[in-house]
Amino acid sequence: MDSLARRGSDCGEYIVFRVAEQSFCVDIMTVREIRGWSAETRLPQSPDYVRGVTNLRGAILPIIDASIRLGLPSAGPSARSVTIVLQHEDHLAGLLVDEVSDIVTVAVGDIQPTPDLASTAQDGFVCGLISMNGDLISKVSVEHLLFGTVPATVAA
Repeated sequence: MDSLARRGSDCGEYIVFRVAEQSFCVDIMTVREIRGWSAETRLPQSPDYVRGVTNLRGAILPIIDASIRLGLPSAGPSARSVTIVLQHEDHLAGLLVDEVSDIVTVAVGDIQPTPDLASTAQDGFVCGLISMNGDLISKVSVEHLLFGTVPATVAA
């Protein structure tokens, strides 16, 4: 079955990545490209989760450390680290992750809401949970991750 047939209204495709031994995913439609990690230029007075900026074919791209942004321990970049270039509306940003592990197709009905006790509106980076092969994958809101805005829907 080709990717267009699988990407119907009842399914979505997601890029799965690892950060601090945990699995997360983002909608594949928000991913512009995946690049090997390269050193960035630090910016003074930027938030702790912004590692700096890099030049992406003439565009200045902020690099966000996913582990710090998600409140997890940061080991810093390694040989397996990659930058996922994400696009939200007209904005681009790079997300530094430990590794990209998979591309999965998930039925919308298989995305479970985050339990009320596990999150609040202020820290709602995770907008759903996917159980796959005995592993829980946290679906991340790109808008909230990049810009700190609360997602409009929980498991959309």
